[in-house]
Amino acid sequence: MRQQVTAAVWRLALAAALVCGIGLLPWLTRTDPALTVLKARSAERDPSPEVLAAVRDQLGLDAGPPHLLGQWLGGLMRGDAGRSWISGTEVLPGVLQALGASLLLMGVALAVAVLTAGAVCARTLRLGARRRLGGRRRGGTGAAVLAALPEFLVASVLATVVGVQLGWLPALGWYGPQYTLLPALALGLPAGAVLGRLLDDLLPGAFGEPWAVAAAARGLPGRHIARQAVRRCVPALLPNFGLFVVGLTGGAVAVEQIFDIPGLGRTTLQAALAQDLPVLQAGTLALLLLAAAATGATRLAAHLLTGPALRDGALSTLHRPAPPTRNVLPYVLGAVLLVVIVLGLTRDPLALQTGERLRAPSPAHPFGTDALGRDLLARVGHGALDTLLLALSITVAALLVGVLLGLLPRLSGPLVDTVNAVPPVLLALLVTAVAGSGTATPALAVTAVAWAPLAAHTSSLLRQERATLHVLATRGIGAGRWYLLRRELLPAVLPPVVRHALLRLPGVALALASLGFLGLGAQPPSPEWGLLLAENQPYAERAPWAVLAPAVVLALLGALAVTAAGAAGRTRRRRTRQAAATAAEREPVGAR
Repeated sequence: MRQQVTAAVWRLALAAALVCGIGLLPWLTRTDPALTVLKARSAERDPSPEVLAAVRDQLGLDAGPPHLLGQWLGGLMRGDAGRSWISGTEVLPGVLQALGASLLLMGVALAVAVLTAGAVCARTLRLGARRRLGGRRRGGTGAAVLAALPEFLVASVLATVVGVQLGWLPALGWYGPQYTLLPALALGLPAGAVLGRLLDDLLPGAFGEPWAVAAAARGLPGRHIARQAVRRCVPALLPNFGLFVVGLTGGAVAVEQIFDIPGLGRTTLQAALAQDLPVLQAGTLALLLLAAAATGATRLAAHLLTGPALRDGALSTLHRPAPPTRNVLPYVLGAVLLVVIVLGLTRDPLALQTGERLRAPSPAHPFGTDALGRDLLARVGHGALDTLLLALSITVAALLVGVLLGLLPRLSGPLVDTVNAVPPVLLALLVTAVAGSGTATPALAVTAVAWAPLAAHTSSLLRQERATLHVLATRGIGAGRWYLLRRELLPAVLPPVVRHALLRLPGVALALASLGFLGLGAQPPSPEWGLLLAENQPYAERAPWAVLAPAVVLALLGALAVTAAGAAGRTRRRRTRQAAATAAEREPVGAR
């Protein structure tokens, strides 16, 4: 009970600090908030000193941030979130309406994600039900390609092809449930691919547990065994599932922009750009409450599924060594990506040829040209130096921070919930306000949130691994905490978390690309991949190769990351098991 109270107080403190920090946004930008609000209200009105003074007096800006924040919090206690600085309307009804739209979209997107995850691990479930998992492959290339597709690109293609050209579904607006299908596909397909890969990584261990072997020996149907195997693996994925819930709500800004959906993420972004402080604070508070609700629901579900086993230490480890296989696919994909980058580096990414605008792929221009006649292969190759190196650096930093904080769940749990509630776009705006725009802005924003899923995954796996029989037996014969962590827990937890980090490497690149797509990253004429997608997206219907070139390279990166993760997992697990066995033979456990 004391731990729960401490965690609740810690969460409240973090939420209050975040809301207070956002309340300082108009003053952190080092611009006149009255001028920003006036431009948002009417771009044509003359910002004379008298007019700006009237705006300051109307909004109470001269009283300073503490007074405005206290006034807003006082009204919030009475159910009044204030009035918009731009439109003058009440904030609470508008935010609740935007939250309702986002929740509906999130619900449909989660259904798509669950179906996609099921399709990703369908073969493993089928083989496990038939007891033929001994030589299971670790591929998932199709899932990797799907996970690496940018959400805004999928949204653009669906809106253009399915909505406009084929006319099967509405592509713009928000007037009924049928308008949720295309944006839900754009959000749910990549999320489901990631969840499916994480589940697919755990299923072989579940099918190898004694209960599964005994059930198969007794002749129970394979479908029943497969259902129980999924049930066994789900608790380890629930923390990340909760993160996806919040991410599909507040992080769907680009998709909401493309489909013109009045969701909470888009509302919050527009309020931040216009410095509409009451709307921004109310939207952020709604995201924090949603994150708290999602976290509470996932913890309750995990307790219901495995609570007694966690208490009694009756679990067996899900992380078993995979059989050695030779997979040349990572080398092939890496070679193809390297060839593309090297060929691009030999060309000039800034050379303008106005007579070659939007040319289709040809021997002279293998990837075609953009709207200014620049060679797309050159721009993709030169952009890789920034995008890939930056994404790799962020992934390594996120892995280190995520594992370290995951080992301290009491500290990281509330921090993960708070960080995940803030969309990277909003963090990018805060970083821009403090440090200015540039390539460092998206890097800092993405780094600030990229560690959270890895920390949640580490904590979840560690909690279940501590409840396994072999750890309980090792502790019973005198092993200390350091020995257990070094010899038993980390060798079991690190491989899946490292694979998870590699799986999210394309996602980090996509997050950087999304911020560039929204104009918060690199600026022209930089060949950064997100900027390439943003620049060429208006020409997707006329010249699809202009968008497909960077998208295909991102998909190639995703396939490479997942196949390399499988190979790394096999090698690492064989080595750690061998090292643990050797150490157990040579050294007495009780001496540690």
